[in-house]
Amino acid sequence: MNELIIELEEITPKEFFGAQNVNIELLKEYFPKLKIVARGNKIKAYGDEDLLEEFDRRMTMLMTHFAKYNKLDENVIERVLTSQSSDDYTTSEQSGETIVHGVGGRIIKAQTLNQRKLVESMRKNDMVFAIGPAGTGKTYTGVALAVQALKNKEVKRIILTRPAVEAGENLGFLPGDLKEKLDPYMQPLYDALRDMIPAEKLASFIENGTIQIAPLAFMRGRTLDNAFVILDEGQNTTHAQMKMFLTRMGKNAKFLLTGDPGQIDLPRRTISGLKEALLILKNVEGVGIIFLDDKDVIRHKLVKKIIAAYKSIENRE
Repeated sequence: MNELIIELEEITPKEFFGAQNVNIELLKEYFPKLKIVARGNKIKAYGDEDLLEEFDRRMTMLMTHFAKYNKLDENVIERVLTSQSSDDYTTSEQSGETIVHGVGGRIIKAQTLNQRKLVESMRKNDMVFAIGPAGTGKTYTGVALAVQALKNKEVKRIILTRPAVEAGENLGFLPGDLKEKLDPYMQPLYDALRDMIPAEKLASFIENGTIQIAPLAFMRGRTLDNAFVILDEGQNTTHAQMKMFLTRMGKNAKFLLTGDPGQIDLPRRTISGLKEALLILKNVEGVGIIFLDDKDVIRHKLVKKIIAAYKSIENRE
């Protein structure tokens, strides 16, 4: 049996291995045919030569990441171990320049390869569809791009909208006037903005109309020019709503449409406007389509497992 010894130089083993060796256990899951032992500042692996070479290459990528960012977590390990090549991973990690500096100097940038593709597509195209499951950063990355465009004076306003479809709840029973009923529904958009714009400035932008957050129905009859417009939860639009929205596009406008075709809350037998638009517009020049998947999930590690579990059931149906 072949042996490989990797020595951690200038890296604290405890932090690299993770609490209770959680990172090492994850490595074992991805390399089940290797025997992997971590002791002191060394990692020893035993197995076939080809597998050891691949393990050595992936470990080098992990150590390089740790040396640069001083941290290692499940998301990083998964991205490194599942990337098709080191070029894929380095493109994701190294070319993810800052999109915007948020509140308290927080650096906001694309964190995965597909998020990076989304950023690049938005720069090349005036209209982009970002498709993927919950937690893949579609809306958050989009809002960051919108704030960047506003700060750079590339647009005069940001417009964020969602179709007011009830996900198993009835808006009519919520207390308050229409705005108070809808504000909780638009909360994910507010949350993203609060990370990127100081509270007083954000309140001022909303008050003077520089930033508008409204349900999709409020877009009817408008021409949206000099604006960065995000349609969130696009899977819950009907044919008529989607066509209405797409034809609101005015001069010097950027449109980003996000959605998860796996979470449609429309009545049964109603065709999703998002699914339909993807088919109709897939070959239209100037329209970009980016697909994100569970490898892009940056929420709690359980979210990936939940998505995978539901996907396996849906595939059997």
